Amino acid sequence: MKDKLVTVFGGGGFVGRYVVQSLLATGARVRVAERDPRKAWFLKPLGGLGQMQFVAADTTRPDTVAPAVAHADYVVNLVSVFGKAMAATNVRGAANVAEAAARAGVEGLVHVSAIGADANGDAIYAASKGQGEEKVRDAFPAATIVRPSVVFGREDQFVNRFAAMIEKSPIVPVLRAPVKFQPVFAGDVGEAIARALFDEDARGKTYELGGPDVISMGQLIRWIAETTNRKPSIVELPDAAGALIARIPGGPIDVDQWKMLQHDNIVAPGALGLADLGIEPTPLASVAPEWLVRFRKAGRFARRPEELIAENAR
Repeated sequence: MKDKLVTVFGGGGFVGRYVVQSLLATGARVRVAERDPRKAWFLKPLGGLGQMQFVAADTTRPDTVAPAVAHADYVVNLVSVFGKAMAATNVRGAANVAEAAARAGVEGLVHVSAIGADANGDAIYAASKGQGEEKVRDAFPAATIVRPSVVFGREDQFVNRFAAMIEKSPIVPVLRAPVKFQPVFAGDVGEAIARALFDEDARGKTYELGGPDVISMGQLIRWIAETTNRKPSIVELPDAAGALIARIPGGPIDVDQWKMLQHDNIVAPGALGLADLGIEPTPLASVAPEWLVRFRKAGRFARRPEELIAENAR
């Protein structure tokens, strides 16, 4: 892929940095498209001389999307939001990118959606992601759609968010403790997107990306507490309480997020996944302790639970 140009919308985001790193490793040139390109400048050291470009673009504004894909060979769209702008970004923004890519005659397009995307879903987020997929398929039928489960990594706002809660509070309430996730490592997602982008056999297909472990919300919270050497009181709240909390303005969760939690976030049986792209999924437990160490009472000077077990067994 040496000298091929790939435009990555949202390349400066959490998952974006891993996608960019994987693309650069192939020898491709990468053009990162962000509303404020300066926020993505931290990526510069990852590329060689002349291998990185930065451009201002807003997926909700077609007049900025077209210049961002001009002369590109491939396009990746990672842009997604949760909140008031879901229709504008997840649906119309997705359509704008796909339409611009089609007009520019790019070789391949990867659109990143999410497990649970459903144009007729009861949650606005799920519906917006499903409708966005439909718009992409209409404009660019050969687009590859990638649906990750919850993505974890050093910079994530999922595992780290719960670790911070456990660190600060002696009591940790858990909403929808039985709901299941299949956390997938950001590095694996980045590699999967790069491989799918350049693989002609992946054109027009949908991939669901999940890690090797299926874990419930309650199990995840307890694992994080154990890994960070914390012993909070973990209280699994009944659904009635969770539904009430979701209706509190400015609360920790809103109604749409509550609706999303009513469904497991795992790879569907028979769906194409990481294995079909030649990627062995990375377990959460094999990499997360490296950065979760900062949430321990003594940081890196604290011994891990497995070390204490080994010491007591002597």
